[in-house]
Amino acid sequence: LEQFHARQLRVSPHVLGHSKAHVGRVVAELVRAAKAQGLQPGPLALSLRGDFVRIGSAYEQHKVRSPDCFDILVPLRLPPHLEPRPRCADGLGPRGTFVCGLRARDGRSRRCRPFAEGFCVELQGRSHLSAGLVLRWFQGHLQRCLGAVRYRLQERCRVSLSACPGHSPTLHILPCSDYVCCHISMAVRLIPAIPLGDALYLTALPPQGPPAPEALWSLNASRQEQRLLSWLKEQAPASSCHLKCLQILKGLRDLRGQGLEEPFCSQWGRVLSSYVLKTALFSLLLQGPLEAWDERFLVERLEDLVLYLRDCLRKQVLMDFFLGNTSIPEAVALPRFLKEAAPVNLLAAFDGPTLDLVAFQLISTWIQAPHVIRMYSSPRYLRPAPAP
Repeated sequence: LEQFHARQLRVSPHVLGHSKAHVGRVVAELVRAAKAQGLQPGPLALSLRGDFVRIGSAYEQHKVRSPDCFDILVPLRLPPHLEPRPRCADGLGPRGTFVCGLRARDGRSRRCRPFAEGFCVELQGRSHLSAGLVLRWFQGHLQRCLGAVRYRLQERCRVSLSACPGHSPTLHILPCSDYVCCHISMAVRLIPAIPLGDALYLTALPPQGPPAPEALWSLNASRQEQRLLSWLKEQAPASSCHLKCLQILKGLRDLRGQGLEEPFCSQWGRVLSSYVLKTALFSLLLQGPLEAWDERFLVERLEDLVLYLRDCLRKQVLMDFFLGNTSIPEAVALPRFLKEAAPVNLLAAFDGPTLDLVAFQLISTWIQAPHVIRMYSSPRYLRPAPAP
């Protein structure tokens, strides 16, 4: 396991640092250009707030393999007299989805009519902000602003933007550098986000399963996850292995997926998503003393994590760590909206037989981990990563 982590999973801090620096500079230029361009249409249109929020494994120290994919939240600014009013969308979509109404601060909703006609849809007789319409505007807005950025950055890197209907646009960056380590082509997913305050955001629901209403949003608590990870780093031993456990488990999941046939291969990846693995790790970490996660107990803690996940899959229950959780340490300040939200079961969307089969394969993968690592790490099994 140590060799598997060192040779195949661990990302070079030097290369990761260069990659994050490139991403930060290019995204800052693009956001600045898009914000300036967005001020021209007037106060009744969407615009960019002017900043961006780094999220995901590359910024949480559990990225695996190569620093070539990044996630960035791009906060949007509603017209100055409008405030978002999110509420749970029970019965309209998957558990944990939200709809976003709008409230006029001065009570004069007539002024909001041009904005509502351009960005809202009717749902159950009420007007709600449409994630689909916002995403389409965001994609077109960035595409129009890309020319200025491409011209300013042409000596540093080549940039392009690709967009797939229903998905956040992806910025592709190819640095023009003399350093060999910096010639990594990077894909940056730019995710438009509606700020709710307290570092909480609404983001467009990724398309999955049957078609869902365009008005549905998901809640993004990435900043709260980062606060929790920072708190755990302070409380745990300096040689804590909790992030290494997460990396190894993600690596074993990916290797095992190489030998699975469809449709179970896709189900395996969705059930054991990185968010599910991270949620299980958070829950297990707070159940016992953090001193037990010292580096010398790596195998024991990794086995505990696998068995905890197995039990969750058999019970068909793994609750979201932040929505409605009252047992989070007080040192990790949570917005009131998260504390009062209804709890959400992350496994509710999957049927029992699928979860039982994933639980069986998970235990099998752990028992045969040396064999899985040797067999599926060979070049003929390493499939190219799918295009974003």
